[in-house]
Amino acid sequence: MTAPLDTPMPTPSLLRRERQREETRARILEAARELFVANGVAATTMRAIAARIEYTPTAIYHHFRDKDALLAELCTNDFLALAGAFQRIGRIEDPIERIRRIGIAYVDFALDNKSQYQFLFMTPSSHVHGDGMKYVEKNNPEQDAYAFLRASVEEALKRGLFRTEFQDPDQLAQILWGGLHGIVALHIVKEHDDWIAWAEPRATARLAVDVLLRGTRRAEPA
Repeated sequence: MTAPLDTPMPTPSLLRRERQREETRARILEAARELFVANGVAATTMRAIAARIEYTPTAIYHHFRDKDALLAELCTNDFLALAGAFQRIGRIEDPIERIRRIGIAYVDFALDNKSQYQFLFMTPSSHVHGDGMKYVEKNNPEQDAYAFLRASVEEALKRGLFRTEFQDPDQLAQILWGGLHGIVALHIVKEHDDWIAWAEPRATARLAVDVLLRGTRRAEPA
């Protein structure tokens, strides 16, 4: 669809200013994420974020009216990035195989985006349950990564693919999630600790996915 003939085309200088603005916002968000992870959300001020990238606090406020607005955008961006990683799996008809692929995608996202993962799942705060999530639609599998996992678990339960002691889709989804989170969190926190000979995390996580599914799946008839 082409623009109307009377619509003025953006000038090169306008395009350059817009690109610079987006680059500045990205720098602010990255600096904020790093400080939130290192110091906690409550202890991180807008002034500290500005100092991190050698900006004045006033310059930061040109982009975000306050810390809550910055948090809202950061949470939205990071949660949608995780949901997008799940969406790239595509529609796999077998829910068990879909869950396995979700687990692999989750670990790959975590290890490829450690600062995002730490901010979302390893930073003590209430930001992911408050206004920071107002731009992510809860229970929408296209935006809510947990909803995507839960829907697949629920489908498998309804089809009788898990053992009978598992009836609650939230409980089972959290068992599967928790197992993989433990591997990822250990790697992120302890990867430079040579006291233990840590196994390669992606390979370990892939084995863990299979172990978790074998341990919860209903045995097929002989």
